[in-house]
Amino acid sequence: MFGSIGMSELLVLMLLILLLFGPKRIPELARSLGKSLNELRRAAEDVKEELQIDELDDINDLKR
Repeated sequence: MFGSIGMSELLVLMLLILLLFGPKRIPELARSLGKSLNELRRAAEDVKEELQIDELDDINDLKR
């Protein structure tokens, strides 16, 4: 879906964002987006670790 976005479409989107939010609000939005993505990444890693621990526990239970 996003692979087909060209440079002109990207520039139009950036201009639209600038017009909608203004130049003062864009850094704040970028910071909050970065924090949200970081929290999402951490949560995904936590779930992955939890699944790996559960999987290892299941394997150890089968060996007994």
